[in-house]
Amino acid sequence: MLASLSRAARRRLLALSAALLALCGVIVWWLVPFGSSVPSGSVTFSTGVPTGVYQRYGELLKRALAEDVPEVSVKLTDSEGSQQNLARVASGEADFTVATADAVAQYQRERRPGFERLRGCARLYDDYVQLVVRKRSSLQTVQDLRGLRVGVGQDGSGVRLIADRVLAAAGLATAKDVQAVSAGIDTMPGLLENGKLDAFFWSGGLPTQAVQALSERFQIRLIPLEAPLVDRLHDLGEETRHYRSAAIPADAYARAQDGRPIETLAVANLLVTTVEADTDLVEGFTRTVIRSRDRIGSRVHPAQLVDLRTAVYTEPLPLHEGARRYYRSVKP
Repeated sequence: MLASLSRAARRRLLALSAALLALCGVIVWWLVPFGSSVPSGSVTFSTGVPTGVYQRYGELLKRALAEDVPEVSVKLTDSEGSQQNLARVASGEADFTVATADAVAQYQRERRPGFERLRGCARLYDDYVQLVVRKRSSLQTVQDLRGLRVGVGQDGSGVRLIADRVLAAAGLATAKDVQAVSAGIDTMPGLLENGKLDAFFWSGGLPTQAVQALSERFQIRLIPLEAPLVDRLHDLGEETRHYRSAAIPADAYARAQDGRPIETLAVANLLVTTVEADTDLVEGFTRTVIRSRDRIGSRVHPAQLVDLRTAVYTEPLPLHEGARRYYRSVKP
């Protein structure tokens, strides 16, 4: 048949065949990522206290990963929070975790074991500092906490780090000017409700389930952390540049806020791993974090704020190569 065609027709047919072969090659390249292998194995994800946002986010992310990277088994472990999470990943006790940017900066500044191995996968959502008191309390400012029983988070938490700094910005030393109670978000609401605390600090996504539940059964309110206090906080050291002035929306805790936004400060959460983590695995984790935003966000509201446009900014951590590969693949 080919011989019966004119020379021009044969050339056109060969050109068309070559174009079709090239198109098939592109389609196969697109469908089969030859540069990547399917990740497999077991990893440990260090989360947070049982009723905190880290824990719930970790549970839902684990379900999403089971669909997206089914050959990877994910084990969740509770923790006291950001500081303990970073120590676990840096030591190899965990493979992935979530930690606040200020806790990462502190870990790096103090050159704690394994600090140079830490890498970022994604900027997630912001934590908001919440200073909770009974509604009928006379307390109005952070300075009013002098001499009182204050929940400051567990020793290994990001809450403790922020509480110490906010108190210092207000001219108070945690160790001597307040009766600091080391407790997590799983116990502080009950301690306030039962009269064993006068106030407690919490730093988490909005709304935090434990604070929401407390507001629905007990009258509470939030003390504002106003701009002058945040300015003084920034004067405490380089790590505090990761805090920014923010407002808790009026509907975050409707019963506690009486329809008013509350001034406070916010800090970004980062998905963290190490430089040695498998590139394909990190790419898969990062992809799932971005793609599962709406699914997880329907159950854990802060996850709705994960944004592809900002996820790549993991300062103060360098971006892991696997995460970089994912962001390049989706770059417009």
